[in-house]
Order: sequence, then structure tokens, then C-alpha cells
Amino acid sequence: MSNGFETLAIHAGQEPDPLTGAVVPPIYATSTYKQDGVGGLRSGYEYSRSANPTRTALETALAAVEGGARGLAFASGLAAEDTLLRTVCKPQDHVIIPGDAYGGTYRLFDKVLRRWDLHYDPVPLHDLDAVASAMTQKTRVVWVETPTNPLLGIADIAGLAQLAHDNGALLVVDNTFASPYLQQPITLGADVVVHSTTKYVGGHSDVVGGALVAADAGLGEELAFHQNSMGAVAGPFDAWLTLRGLKTLGVRMDRHCDNAERVVDLLLSHPKVTEVFYPGLPDHPGHVVASKQMRRYGGMVSFRVAGGEAEAVEVCNRAELFTLGESLGGVESLIEHPGRMTHASAAGSPLEVPSDLVRLSVGIETIDDLLADLTQALA
Repeated sequence: MSNGFETLAIHAGQEPDPLTGAVVPPIYATSTYKQDGVGGLRSGYEYSRSANPTRTALETALAAVEGGARGLAFASGLAAEDTLLRTVCKPQDHVIIPGDAYGGTYRLFDKVLRRWDLHYDPVPLHDLDAVASAMTQKTRVVWVETPTNPLLGIADIAGLAQLAHDNGALLVVDNTFASPYLQQPITLGADVVVHSTTKYVGGHSDVVGGALVAADAGLGEELAFHQNSMGAVAGPFDAWLTLRGLKTLGVRMDRHCDNAERVVDLLLSHPKVTEVFYPGLPDHPGHVVASKQMRRYGGMVSFRVAGGEAEAVEVCNRAELFTLGESLGGVESLIEHPGRMTHASAAGSPLEVPSDLVRLSVGIETIDDLLADLTQALA
């Protein structure tokens, strides 16, 4: 029987506890497990770095909602990214990354993995010809964000999958901004999906986590081996919180999208706003592709303001209901200045963001209150 997204999010990997009938998976706060004789593992559990039943429930649910063969939960999104890259790449390999990428991902490539002799090139991923030109015999991965952080660029997942596979490379899609509810990259040809589950999947700004979902069971096994060997796993309480968040992802994303569309309407008509970035806008360069591969256009909105960097910073400082803070995807609305905050690590690089840019994570509060706050912050 095939189930819909919300049904999978609530039930996949989450059967009632056989001992008590508890409908919510228990938090297995244990480091080790009694073995039934030497080497006789009960249900495959021996040590909680290798596997933990609470984490297994989350990993099963994540694989189900992304349509993948294997899900793995990590201590953070960057732990997931690092494990993936050191699993599928070796020194002297090459990776194509977005010309507009999350600052932490860029820092991982530029400051950490470059010392390991992993090479990378930032490429505008909306341009398939540019990606094809950047491919080399050593290109192992095409790394995609769509929508991108913070400029909300769109990449054609199916087109990039074809290009990557024709050149013997893997397509990896960071699906954090869209969430599995709005976009399912594996159905479009991606080999691995990456998440910072801290964001929309967790959804309540109360837990840090990351995930990988592999399309292929064999690659999933390789990733699981490295997850255990490298050890940056999600703890049982973190896994439980993330699983709780996943259950309501569908209804939350619908409200995030509703509110974001109203915020975009306000910004478009405001004299202080010089440009609005949102893939739901018909004149957004990625709108047609986004409409094909996304259910809706998400809760992230970026905009530029007249008056340059100083005014952008002041807009962030004047906001009240929009909390000034990093991260995104929680039920509460956040505002930030990417140039000085989330993307400071990209300053001076090809990924540097405009200094007059403001990024919003539009939450699920009463929309009239959010619009009133933005109006006064821009005044």
C-alpha cells in the first residue's frame, strides 16, 4: 500500500512499542545493549554509536519521506556533509559546488577539505552549459542547493542528474531550504539528499541535527560504515525531537508558504525595497524550473534595500517580531544580515553576498502581525 507524505512522516519507522503499546517511539537513552551470547546481537544493536532504536526510527522515516533506500541521522548538517564527502571522494578528486552556497558548506570545502587535497569550483548551477564546461575527469560530485542560500537561486535537478551521471559523477542535493515536503530530489535523479534537520524538519529551533538519504542501498551501506567509523551521530534525544518535528512538517510548510507569499507581496510594493528574491515570483529566473520540481516555493525570502549595508543592518535591528538570529525553518520568524552573519565566511570569495541583502525565515505566526512588523522595520 502506498502512503501519502503526511502518513509516512507520522508512521514510517514508528510502529507502536511492542512492549507497552506506546504510540511514540521511546527515547533509548542507553550506550550499550545486552548480547544474547558472544556476538549474538538482539535486533542488531550492540553500541549506540553504531545504532540506536530511536535514531533508527528517525532514519527510517527520513528515507521514507525522501523516497530513498537508506536514511542516516547525524549530530549536525555539516557532520552529514563531511561524512558524505569523505565517503565518496578521495584526495585530488574534484567537486562542483553552487556559485551561491551556504557559508558553512563553503567553509568546509575551502578551509577543511582543501587541506585534504579535495578540489572544488563554484559554478552557477542554473547554467547547465557552465556545469558541463566545469566537469573534469576527476569530478566526483556535483553539489546542489536549490533553492540556494541566501539568494534563492534554482537549479534543474533532473538536468544536473543527467549531466552528472553522463560524466560518472554523483548528484548530491542539499534539500534543507525546500524540505522533503516541497521537493523530493531522489525522484528527479539525485543520488544523495542532504539536510540540516535543525531547520524545517526539526522545525522548532530546539535541536541541531543533520541527515543523509541515499537513493541506492549499496551507497547507503557505505555511508553507514563511515557514519559509524567517524562517529558524528545524532543522540537519542536529538533524534526523538527531530522525529517529533517531522510529523508536522506538511502542515507547517503549508503555513510557511502562505505567510511567505504575503510577505513577498508587501516587499514588492515597498519603496525602500530594491529587489526581492523568491522562486514563486513569475519573473524569478528559476520560476519555471521551480514550478516543475517543487510543490510550493517555500518560507525563505531575501530582499535588498535602498541605503546599502547600513540600512540593511538597521532593518534587521528594528525588527521586533522577526527575531534577529541565524538559522531558519523554525515556527518563529527570523531576520538576519547574511553578509555579516551566516555568510561572513564567504566574504572576499566568489560566493560573497550583497552587503544590502536581508534574509527572512518566515514563520507560522499570524500573518498580519508579521506584515506590521516588517512595515515598521522598513519605515
